[in-house]
Amino acid sequence: MVAGHLQEKNDFYYIVLSYKDADGKRKTKWEATGLSVKRNKKKAEALLLERRRNFMVPTAPAEIRLDDDILFSDFMLKWLEVTKSSVQITTYASYQGMVERIIAPYFRKRGIKLVDLKATDLQDFYTKQLERVKANSVIHYHANIHKALKYAVKIDLIPTNPADKVERPKKNAFKGSYYSAEEIHALTEVAEGTKLEIPVLLASFYGLRRSEVLGLKWDAIDFEENTLEIKHIVTQASIDGKKVLVQADRAKTKSSLRTLPLVPPIRDRLLMLKGQQETYRRLCGKSYNRDYLGYLCVDEIGNIIRPNFVTEHFDWLLTKYGLKHIRFHDLRHSCASLMVMNGVSMKQVQEWLGHSTFSTTADIYAHLDYKSKQGSAGVIANLLGESKLPK
Repeated sequence: MVAGHLQEKNDFYYIVLSYKDADGKRKTKWEATGLSVKRNKKKAEALLLERRRNFMVPTAPAEIRLDDDILFSDFMLKWLEVTKSSVQITTYASYQGMVERIIAPYFRKRGIKLVDLKATDLQDFYTKQLERVKANSVIHYHANIHKALKYAVKIDLIPTNPADKVERPKKNAFKGSYYSAEEIHALTEVAEGTKLEIPVLLASFYGLRRSEVLGLKWDAIDFEENTLEIKHIVTQASIDGKKVLVQADRAKTKSSLRTLPLVPPIRDRLLMLKGQQETYRRLCGKSYNRDYLGYLCVDEIGNIIRPNFVTEHFDWLLTKYGLKHIRFHDLRHSCASLMVMNGVSMKQVQEWLGHSTFSTTADIYAHLDYKSKQGSAGVIANLLGESKLPK
């Protein structure tokens, strides 16, 4: 974790980070928090802690020169270094995985230079990848390559972006798996008393993403107003082969920041959990891990429940009890599908799930909205009854 502190300037808080660069020289980086000094000290301190935990020391990018020897594969790797300090750690992890494992090896074998890269080369690459992965994965490769080549055009390494001329594949139609209400009841029963009990309950009842479930803190639960606020996430990224836990006061999108009502069964279980955690802290004493104080999803000695544990153990739980296999994320879809099929409007589902656009919700769940279609049919039938139809 890098060193850092808060600095007041023009009545606003700034984060000041101190670190050593790739050459061992001490550097200072200022970042605006957007928080005024008045009544925002705790929020500013939380942002400071997040940035200290997740800050990645910029790697000095190797000089990129336009010459006869520069390969497209080398350019992609060097672009990774350039973009490292300008994106979220999870985004960089995604870029790194695609470039180092898929894109660079493919083009290195073919020895294609950056200046010689053509749209047909990229099209051939996409076609080859479609033999082993779905179209959505290839679309991600395309977005990555397009962004890198856009940078190459910007700094005058190439005159135009060949990725502009490529036909990217059509996105796969989403086909989610869903649990019925009975299947969710069966799942919550077998999860009771395990480390997955709370994640399963919250994902099923509220349709929360895995990162949102694991990121819930007690300060987001208001037992007096009976509300639950989604404002913090915990996820995982793989950087240079190492798994890094990412804790952040943000959500996937701005719309993901939302407040939901605390339903009585969940409220009662969370109150019980709060009491259990306080008991564990007293019993464990100094052995209790205090790094994750305030989180809901921790074990008996205070260790946070990690994202990969949820994914792997969820699959194990379904196998052990002979339940239908779905992904943990499909509990989110199950929650939404039950809402839609029981007459909740698509707009309300969008707000409940925290989708950024109405079209996202409609694209995924429109085929389940049968009750609204029945209502529409009833209206039309009343307006255009048999007596009004031509014979």
